[in-house]
Amino acid sequence: MKNIKGSLIDLMKGGYCAPRIANIAAKLKEPSTTIHYNLKQMEKEGVIRTYKAVFDYKKIDAGFCSFVLINLTPDEYAEPERIAKSLAKFDNIESVDMLSGEWDMLIKVRTKDTDEYYQFMKRVLSQKGIAKINTLNSLKGVKAEFVQMES
Repeated sequence: MKNIKGSLIDLMKGGYCAPRIANIAAKLKEPSTTIHYNLKQMEKEGVIRTYKAVFDYKKIDAGFCSFVLINLTPDEYAEPERIAKSLAKFDNIESVDMLSGEWDMLIKVRTKDTDEYYQFMKRVLSQKGIAKINTLNSLKGVKAEFVQMES
């Protein structure tokens, strides 16, 4: 059998997952048709944007998780979306949020280890518009995507 695990992981990270309607129906004690109809309605209304797998990141070589606080250069204050959209293109960046307060942006980065993180940050820091960063490394994830993580 052909091993396509890497390709499947990449697709699932991008939202190529389908809900297991039969399992949801059993849990809610509702007919599958009712579940399907309601899910389709929520998709149509934009309530559900995509379905995504929640991974054990260590098992897919992305177990080193960092939260990076970013300050922008003064010339980028008027258009922070430009930097946010530029950062969002990196495969290692799981999320990008614009903030109020002392920091301008927060990104969540997943890499294999500290060496890969270092190489990644050298590329990100070279971008025009980033003045300063502060990295917080996650020691252990307990809950992700609203799912309690098992140890």
